[in-house]
Amino acid sequence: MPRLTKEQIEAVEAQVASMTPEDWERLTGPPEAESLPAPRSSWEPQNLTAILAGTAEPITPTVGYREDGPGLFYPGRTHWVAAESESGKTWFALLACRQEIERGNAVVYVDFEDDAAGVVGRLLTLGADPEQVAARFLYVRPDGRPSEVDAAAFVEQLRAARPSLAVVDGVTEAMSLFGLDPLKLDDVPRFTRQMIRPLVLAGAAVVALDHVVKAADSRGRYAIGSAHKLNGLNGAMYVLETVQRIRVGETGRSRVRVSKDRPAGIRRHALPGRDGGMDWFGDLVVDSADERRATVRLFPPVERQEDDDQGAAVVRQLLRAGVPGNLGRDRLRAWAGARGIPLPRGNGALAEVVRQVKEGRVEEQLPAPE
Repeated sequence: MPRLTKEQIEAVEAQVASMTPEDWERLTGPPEAESLPAPRSSWEPQNLTAILAGTAEPITPTVGYREDGPGLFYPGRTHWVAAESESGKTWFALLACRQEIERGNAVVYVDFEDDAAGVVGRLLTLGADPEQVAARFLYVRPDGRPSEVDAAAFVEQLRAARPSLAVVDGVTEAMSLFGLDPLKLDDVPRFTRQMIRPLVLAGAAVVALDHVVKAADSRGRYAIGSAHKLNGLNGAMYVLETVQRIRVGETGRSRVRVSKDRPAGIRRHALPGRDGGMDWFGDLVVDSADERRATVRLFPPVERQEDDDQGAAVVRQLLRAGVPGNLGRDRLRAWAGARGIPLPRGNGALAEVVRQVKEGRVEEQLPAPE
């Protein structure tokens, strides 16, 4: 092929520069609109064929799981976990993180409270495999509001990772970083759009960790700030109530309550709360031997546990679990705590439980252990 002279190249460039869009269309033909589907608007009516035919898949919680199998979170939906300090909300989230990592799924953890050493250290304390954590655990620690470039890069990383679970740890701190006020109604949905929505669009079950108000009698079902956090949920909200403080070197326990469950796939695995209160989903038990080892388990609720003041249900559960009959109060408390079995707080009630365990029988004409 002969080479073009400098004058010929300049002539071609001038001709190209002077071409109009109509000139280009005559040369290349009309754009192939059929191969480029128009973006779908959320205001368009949705296709209801599968729903009406009864073939639509039910919305089920498949992310994370309780000791006996039921899932904790719904894929592609928003969840909130509210608790006081030392109640175990981070342990609760990290338990689900470890479970998802072991399933081979990616997990995103956006942290506004701790640092990588603290969060990853806890994850390893739970027994997570370091190689799996390195490959599947995406830890993000923002120190400022994201720029447009930051946001675009973050969304691109989410698309590549396709996480099954995304945790936002420290909602109040995050909102402050975004210049938002958790006490203002308008700022809550704004934060959801800016921080939570991109994670949901990536297909992840999004879990936001928040603090409850300090006054227990005014707490209700809500975290700090507005009830709009609860009203805007399309997944579930959990509230953790401290039974025994979770500390290093001790066995702590928190009661996991279901405050809201929009798809209704979680509440059916819970027991009704006392006096119409929040349903009891289970007990989170953290047995911390030291700073390097901890066992975290989420046990199912025990029928009649809350209303059995005499401890008969506790004795029945202990005997079914194979409790040794020669344990004193302190050793029994440690043995039961490691297995998620709550004991009565009062010394008299606990002494009665110890006595019945030693005798190997349940009184008050309740069914004998199987």
